[in-house]
Amino acid sequence: MPGTNLTREEAQERARLLTVHAYEIDLDLSGAQEGGLYRSVTTVRFDCAEPNAESFLDLVAPAVHEVVLNGKSIDVAAYFRDSRITLPHLHQGPNEVTVVADCSYTNTGEGLHRFVDPVDDQAYLYTQFEVPDARRVFANFEQPDMKATFRFTVKAPEGWTVISNSPTPEPQDNVWRFEATPRISTYITALIAGPYHSVHSSYEREGQSVPLGIYCRPSLAEHLDSDAIFEVTRQGFDWFQEKFDYAYPFAKYDQLFVPEFNAGAMENAGAVTIRDQYVFRSKVTDAAYEVRAETILHELAHMWFGDLVTMEWWNDLWLNESFATFTSIACQASAPGSRWPHAWTTFANSMKTWAYRQDQLPSTHPIMAEIRDIDDVIVNFDGITYAKGASVLKQLVAYVGEDAFFQGVRAYFKEHAFGNTVLSDLLGALETTSGRDLKTWSGKWLETAGINVLRPEIEVSPEGVITSFAVRQEAPALPPGAKGEATLRPHRIAIGFYDADAAGKLVRTERFELDVDGELTEVPVPAGTRRPAVVLLNDDDLSYAKVRLDEESLKVVTERLGDFADSLPRALCWASAWDMTRDGELAARDYLELVLSGIGKESDIGVVQSLHRQVKLAIDQYAAPEWRELGLTRWTDATLERLRAAEPGSDHQLAWARAFAATARTPLQLDLLRALLDGTETIEGLAVDAELRWTFVERLAATGVVGEDGIAAEYERDRTAAGERHAETARAARPDAGAKAAAWTAVVESSDLPNAKQEAVIAGFVQTDQRELLAPYAEKYFAVVQEVWAARSPEMAQQIAIGLYPSLQVSRATLDATDAWLESARPVPALRRLVLESRSGVERALKAQAVDAAAH
Repeated sequence: MPGTNLTREEAQERARLLTVHAYEIDLDLSGAQEGGLYRSVTTVRFDCAEPNAESFLDLVAPAVHEVVLNGKSIDVAAYFRDSRITLPHLHQGPNEVTVVADCSYTNTGEGLHRFVDPVDDQAYLYTQFEVPDARRVFANFEQPDMKATFRFTVKAPEGWTVISNSPTPEPQDNVWRFEATPRISTYITALIAGPYHSVHSSYEREGQSVPLGIYCRPSLAEHLDSDAIFEVTRQGFDWFQEKFDYAYPFAKYDQLFVPEFNAGAMENAGAVTIRDQYVFRSKVTDAAYEVRAETILHELAHMWFGDLVTMEWWNDLWLNESFATFTSIACQASAPGSRWPHAWTTFANSMKTWAYRQDQLPSTHPIMAEIRDIDDVIVNFDGITYAKGASVLKQLVAYVGEDAFFQGVRAYFKEHAFGNTVLSDLLGALETTSGRDLKTWSGKWLETAGINVLRPEIEVSPEGVITSFAVRQEAPALPPGAKGEATLRPHRIAIGFYDADAAGKLVRTERFELDVDGELTEVPVPAGTRRPAVVLLNDDDLSYAKVRLDEESLKVVTERLGDFADSLPRALCWASAWDMTRDGELAARDYLELVLSGIGKESDIGVVQSLHRQVKLAIDQYAAPEWRELGLTRWTDATLERLRAAEPGSDHQLAWARAFAATARTPLQLDLLRALLDGTETIEGLAVDAELRWTFVERLAATGVVGEDGIAAEYERDRTAAGERHAETARAARPDAGAKAAAWTAVVESSDLPNAKQEAVIAGFVQTDQRELLAPYAEKYFAVVQEVWAARSPEMAQQIAIGLYPSLQVSRATLDATDAWLESARPVPALRRLVLESRSGVERALKAQAVDAAAH
């Protein structure tokens, strides 16, 4: 809607003028089982710095019935428009405004989301307010630096539970009256309501007692492994409180697994919402448990960094997310009793590859992004904000020292508790504790875009002794369209020397840690040092940079990558090989051979699953089209061979089963999927449970083996919300024009699908085996995407803009069509950014395909 896009200048002026004290919010959700509208009554008490000044409240509502400002009703028709309520003639000093409105439930995962579980036909509600969606539920000043206390009163249906930021009270006549919260921002307030199942415990430590709760829908209760979730949570409490030297700042800590959640989780103060796919209803690998644990710890870290101390404006969103990401991984890696001491391997293998990819797009931006308005921040939850920022924080810890880093963080929390800050507040605290001047470091790392490349330059005598060793740093030009200039940066890195031990494993024999700055940095290697088999820059993954191997090291790694004894150097080499493939320095078919030669020795299941995804992407997008089918055949044959050879019941067996199902293509392979589904054939130890069954059904549907009858029969076996989504994916995946037209209509021409079902349909619609069938939709995409963007909510519009872009049509024609649309449509900046990012993927694939073809 026009007028809803709050600018930074408007926010600064409103914060200068007003000081907000308290909200009282009364919601009538008694009709939630049937849906429709609900009554929202909000009273806000605030001070104004100037007499007779004017400001505004934010509210997205179908109807506003009354606005009473300082005891007088104001004309709603005159003062409410474009989701803003103008507040005229304010008093200097205290003011009070009450707004009575009807608000809407949503099915988009924004505001107050309403979901009906097909298992019990009960409605379940939850809020999601970041970035600007508390205004969909109650009138407020929607910006992070206008903190206040919040007192919620909620009328709910009989038999429901209501959870908010404050401890849950005993209801009276189905009315729940919560105590006021501490001073917090609007975007971390929360309400979750419905007949949720719950499990309760507490965190106890040295006289401290924090009530803990875990919630999910009753239909998932049998799968809720609450003991494991509580264990990770308690480890986080122990570690964070020790590192931050600040007690958990809220009265209780609930974790609520909610349906149709757009993100992984949300750090509502004391009431964290988490996507309920993390309640695993089928067997998953340990990598899934590790990711869930990182999510749990990430949100817990936010209770201090983000909720207790909050950014002043959204340009510091990166600091919230990067800090939570860095500390969650650090906790997993070092907390006593953690199951995942290898967490930095996972980070190097997954999060950093995301960052490297994002940082090479035309939309790359400094970590400290320029956020002009709300539209800017909505599309800025990206790999730079999370993963590059966390990588740079890890680099900062290496640069100032871990002790000094956490000493600074402790001082920062104590000084700014329940307040708002800017980046300089944290850097100032770290400068004090470390004695380092961080202004230059900040300028080069946080205020510039792009990625550096580090290469070893080694000279060796005929006797094999290193005679000179230096690290060359490069700053590749930023992608066309990106703002800023390439920058050489200071890096704190480790360099590892690796040689084979008696058992044939590659083990580290020497480690050097040093600052790398400028184009060329000499490495002080002791005289007489022999050249090792592998020289690995950025060992231990301390810095953020693309790393290249020298010729001799690359030869050894290509032949023996799986022989590294430790998982982190293996992950760094895998990441380097993948990066070279994406950059067109390694042909896609050579990457496939590298993976096939080394993956059998890879013990880390998370790395194995990442390699599965990357190989498929390499063949589908980066391989020469004329070789693609041969490459897929070679890969699929290998997946089946490894599936049959895997240890029965192991994580690797399950991962290889999924990899096989993703590309099964020959009649014999598809017959095997069908037989595993029917139970006429089994593989020892492989549990073909609900989720694996749907994996098989979706592939069989995409290849035309299973039609509507088969999909409907599978849904009858699994009449759950997850089953509904899988059925939507399978229907959209069918290889016929009618199925594609129906999917397109459901997503683009209708707006009835909830967020999760829309996502499921898009996932089925886009099948890499169906390029010709999908080709006509490229033109249709450009005809409708701008209209869709204008008509849909931000989350729904992003799903469509990204998901339906013709990424599979890797051709000059797609680039030309995109350029023509950008020129003629002149889209708003947020949509332009997403389309440019998708275009960049096609351009990269086109280059890689040419390299693959030329190399062979």
